[in-house]
This record gives sequence, structure tokens and C-alpha cells, in this order.
Amino acid sequence: MLGFIWVLREYERGVVFRLGRLSAQPKGPGLVILVPIVDRLVKVDLRTITLNVPAQDVITKDNVPAKVNAVAYFRILDPNAAIVQIEDFMLAASQIAQTALRSVLGQHVLDELLSEREKINTILQGIIDESTAPWGIKVSIVEVKDVEIPSDMQRAMARQAEAERERRAKVINAEGEYQAAERLKDAAITIAHHPIALQLRYLQTLLEIGTSNPSTIVFPAPIRLFQPFLTRPSLPATATTEDSSGDGPEA
Repeated sequence: MLGFIWVLREYERGVVFRLGRLSAQPKGPGLVILVPIVDRLVKVDLRTITLNVPAQDVITKDNVPAKVNAVAYFRILDPNAAIVQIEDFMLAASQIAQTALRSVLGQHVLDELLSEREKINTILQGIIDESTAPWGIKVSIVEVKDVEIPSDMQRAMARQAEAERERRAKVINAEGEYQAAERLKDAAITIAHHPIALQLRYLQTLLEIGTSNPSTIVFPAPIRLFQPFLTRPSLPATATTEDSSGDGPEA
């Protein structure tokens, strides 16, 4: 490729300086012919660029040390601004991303950092995009990749999670006992109004036991269940008058 003849790809643009002055519009894509010695061309890639943000040591709002890294995706919308307004837009974007990462994560507690990634990513994207907009750069996505916390903090979080699970299990068990007690209370009220229901329940329990393996079962039963069979029917009282066999004394 000659110094005054350039072939730019579809995703490339050429920022042309003529005697040190910026040309009005970027050149390309396609064939670009320059004036030798007078013109100088700087190529700019318009494709989306992936920027890896190095791991940063941050202190969260609740004073927990952590090491966090991220990735940012951006593309150049204005090639002239990206060349003229900043010396090295890649280095500048990386520094802005690192600074924003430390600043934003220092305003959130560790639980938010672990559970509200989407919210933090949106805040980071807005800050970095606003800072790089004068350079003709559009930041589309910022994602927090990994969060490393000290091992002792990990053990403390594991104990906290275990204690929380045990608390939930006890609460659920207590709630079940409470609901069972409520149902038993309702059943007791029903049986108090309808005593025959208790006898039917006994018979149902006998039926359930009878389906199991043959065994000797001592089954308690209330005495009043057998009351009709224990009491003898009372015979009606009959007054019998015996006739006297002899004559009574005479007056």
C-alpha cells in the first residue's frame, strides 16, 4: 500500500490531516487517494471494542474489602473526535472505567454487589458513557465479571446462610404446628357438638389398623361406646295383689 493510496475496509474510517489541519469528514470506506507529503491519514476502527477492566481493590460501604474486575463494550461514533480530542482513547477509556468501578462499588454494601449486579452495571455504564461522550465514544455495555472476597468473609457468609436456613426451617415447622393445632381445635369443637363423630373416628382408626400386618393391638375405647350393651333394660314395675286365703277376723 502506497503512502498516498489507502484501501479502507467497511468498518474502517480515515481521519485525514492536511498540512496539520483536520479534514472536514472522515474518509472511507473504499479507495482513498491522498496528496503526497501534504496529507496524513489515521485509521480508526468502528467495530465494537472489548475493554477488560483490571481487577480493582475496593472497600464496600459496609467496610468489606473485595477485588472486582469488569468488562466494557464500546464503539467509536465520531472518528475525528476520537483522534483529536484525546491522545489515546483506549487508555483513557480504561482509566475512566477503573475509576468509576472503584467509586461506584464503594457506595454499595456487599449484599448489593452480589445480588444487584444489573443495577450496578447500569450505573457504571451511565458514568463511563457520560465521561467518554466528548471523545466520540459510545459505551453500550458494562458488566461486573467477578467479585473476590477474603476467605474468612466467605466462611462468615456461609455460617450466616446456614443460620438463615435453620431459622426458616424452624419458622416453617412452627407454622405447621400452629396450623395443625388450629385444625385440632376445630375438630374438638365439632366433636363436642356431635359426640357420635368420635365413635366414627374410632371405627375409622380400627379400619386403618386392620389393613396393616396381623398383630395384637390394644386399642383404648371409651366406656360410653359400650354403654348400650352393658345396661340391662328395666322391666316395667307391676303391682301384684295377693288374695288372702283365709277370712279376716270378724268385727
